[in-house]
Amino acid sequence: METLKTGADALFVLLGAIMVLAMHSGFAFLELGTVRQKNQVNALVKILVDFSMSTIAYFFIGYGIAYGAHFLSGAPALVENSGYELVKFFFLLTFAAAIPAIVSGGIAERARFNPQLAATFLLVGFVYPFFEGIAWNGAYGVQAWIESATGAAFHDFAGSVVVHAVGGWIGLAAVLLLGPRRGRYTREGGVASHPPSSIPFLALGAWILTVGWFGFNVMSAQSLEKMSGLVALNSLMAMVGGTLAATFMGRNDPGFVHNGPLAGLVAVCAGSDVMHPVGALVVGVVAGALFVVAFPLAQNRWKIDDVLGVWPLHGLCGAWGGIACGVFGAEALGGLGGVSLGAQFIGTGIGVAVALAGGFAVYGAIKAAVGLRLDPEQEFEGADLSIHRIGATPDRESSSW
Repeated sequence: METLKTGADALFVLLGAIMVLAMHSGFAFLELGTVRQKNQVNALVKILVDFSMSTIAYFFIGYGIAYGAHFLSGAPALVENSGYELVKFFFLLTFAAAIPAIVSGGIAERARFNPQLAATFLLVGFVYPFFEGIAWNGAYGVQAWIESATGAAFHDFAGSVVVHAVGGWIGLAAVLLLGPRRGRYTREGGVASHPPSSIPFLALGAWILTVGWFGFNVMSAQSLEKMSGLVALNSLMAMVGGTLAATFMGRNDPGFVHNGPLAGLVAVCAGSDVMHPVGALVVGVVAGALFVVAFPLAQNRWKIDDVLGVWPLHGLCGAWGGIACGVFGAEALGGLGGVSLGAQFIGTGIGVAVALAGGFAVYGAIKAAVGLRLDPEQEFEGADLSIHRIGATPDRESSSW
């Protein structure tokens, strides 16, 4: 029976890893549909190659920093307990690889390819696992200090802060260091519009992410015994809350409509295991509204050229989710309790600080050493032709038979 249990847990986590791996195709198509046509190929290539680089960085460095474990022993030791530790690594890798996938959307259309790969290695190998270890493995005594100060540890069940806020605030640092796309803002204060190249692809990316998110959240239990249907329903309620808020506040704009469910899901990750479904609905509504308000504010007033809005979507909504866990997870509002608003503020603040410091350090160093962005001619031509030598839809077909 014990063998059957470990095998079932390994399969459970493996299925979660596969679902979150599929979400990376959602990142790719969401970016593909949002950027201009001359940068579509680059969007697809970046996500795949960034994931591969993330795997190397996390396998050899990052997982050890976060959990003090490695897989450099012989294969006989690795297959113990049906290889549960291996599929757990796979599952957590898909979370770690979301960091460069999130950043990719912010720096789209003007970032150089190889410097971004270098940034991916450093972020997934060092910056992300540092905070991951603090939040999910009790590293460096930070969680013990938070618990002694507030009565509860920082709670982030599925990564509102650990993954999304960290990715979003790293993305903000990268966008600020990279600068806006050429021609995006005029000297007179105007803003040049760059509408999405493909609403169908944008919507496809959003749908893939939405479906995969139920693996992202539910399988964060990491065992069948701890799996809870509450997480699934809370994810659903936050998703629809974010969708409806973004639809009505965004006046039916399809870009807002399809980012609405993502905003809700980002925010509910942290407390999806302790909130009441009505509380999760409210969290999703606030997140959807927050994205609709913050995206044009950042783009048009503050002149932050964050192409996919990764800072509002992941950075702000992730931070909101971390704090909201301390509100709607409380027993007084129908939650399961065991959380503290003070702990959530502190933990969220630490996550944002680590992300900003790490983002500015990594991208600042790369900018100083080799530069971050394409030259003006390459940017005008587009990343597809400049980097990959082919466009998404070549103008001429081969005439050879």
